[in-house]
Amino acid sequence: MTSTEQASKSGAQAAHPDHLGHVIFIAAAAAMGGFLFGYDSSVINGAVEAIRGRYDIGSAALAQVIAVALIGCAIGAATAGRIADRIGRIRCMQISAVLFTISAVGSALPFALYDLAFWRIVGGFAIGMASVIGPAYIAEVAPPAYRGRLGSFQQAAIVIGIAVSQLVNWGLLNAAGGDQRGKLMGLEAWQVMLGVMVIPAVLYGLLSFAIPESPRFLISVGKHERAREILEEVEGDRIDLDVRVAEIENAMKSEHKSTFKDLLGGSFFFKPIVWVGIGLSVFQQFVGINVAFYYSSTLWQSVGVDPTDSFLYSFTTSIINIVGTVIAMIFVDRVGRRPLALIGSVGMVIGLALEAWAFSFDLVDGKLPAAQGWTALIAAHVFVLFFALSWGVVVWVFLGEMFPNRIRAAALGVAASAQWIANWAITASFPSLADWNLSATYVIYTVFAALSIPFVLKYVKETKGKALEEMG
Repeated sequence: MTSTEQASKSGAQAAHPDHLGHVIFIAAAAAMGGFLFGYDSSVINGAVEAIRGRYDIGSAALAQVIAVALIGCAIGAATAGRIADRIGRIRCMQISAVLFTISAVGSALPFALYDLAFWRIVGGFAIGMASVIGPAYIAEVAPPAYRGRLGSFQQAAIVIGIAVSQLVNWGLLNAAGGDQRGKLMGLEAWQVMLGVMVIPAVLYGLLSFAIPESPRFLISVGKHERAREILEEVEGDRIDLDVRVAEIENAMKSEHKSTFKDLLGGSFFFKPIVWVGIGLSVFQQFVGINVAFYYSSTLWQSVGVDPTDSFLYSFTTSIINIVGTVIAMIFVDRVGRRPLALIGSVGMVIGLALEAWAFSFDLVDGKLPAAQGWTALIAAHVFVLFFALSWGVVVWVFLGEMFPNRIRAAALGVAASAQWIANWAITASFPSLADWNLSATYVIYTVFAALSIPFVLKYVKETKGKALEEMG
């Protein structure tokens, strides 16, 4: 019997949990790692200029301090799959929570620039782990009928984390009199911004004790009875649990423990499906989305916006990010992953092209002309909206679904690692590129947004409504 036939017989594709609210709680708790991912990634936005001033460094050195966390992200993403296969998804989440906590404390109390960079790497490693474990765990626990929407929780949590970090930064900046280096609680404001992350980090750790282990991991270590209990809990009692367990077990026989070696093959080192995953990750970053979250306050200040207003615009952009993510969550299982990706690519091209046009004008008295300034601000929000309702969500859903069982963990790790490397390339290069030519920088991002359209049309297959055991 094929895995597709087994899925049909067990009712996996039509599984509906008896207590959907409980399944939603499980997915939301796992996605708390995504919240920390978003918070830790973007909270640095409020500290960029303060770090430049405190340590008296130029754009190139500043970019390395901001971007160094992404090296940790890449390492964490590359190793998380192996760690999760060895000790379980829940233990992996708990390790990530501890690292987030340590990073927050260390970043808030640095002795010098070098140890600030070190704590950012530690936080980056935790982000990398969370970026892999969240979508993988949710994909393994969620019933197929709800998997797209529940998988969207990861991105929803990320964008909420981004928004909350910007709101907290804006509030702390106002409390410090509009000065990033103003005193708060005996520290400079930017240090408090980085230290506040201790609160969600501890909450993530506590929530990890309240959710069950993945049934697929439990079956892999021989705990079949516990796996049956969790499958009944998350997929309902209308499925044939014996067949469902057998279905998962048979699918896992061909995968064993996925390793980097399993990904090799084809004409270009990796298997074609792995390259598609890498391509999705790279395009998601090369449109320059994280410039909007790492450097937006600096960007707006560079074209004459008041510092407090620049923080407010960073927050409003984050709200638009949430709105777009909610739109994606509503339509990802109705419209499908590919159509959303294509719609988003077209919208991003328009928004980025308008930003490039606006930034091509010379500053007048340190500011963009009024028409170009408003165009840049509106276009930035349009770009973020279309990213959020498409690539921000569907890439994570794709990566959780598209790989065959036998290579899923390792392939997801490589794709996520590629995403962090691409993120690092954009983050590390932006300050110097912006100093060179801000408009040309946005032209580059526009070109990548345009190239993502033929990439999706030619290489990316729809995964909507398919059981994980069907992927291959």
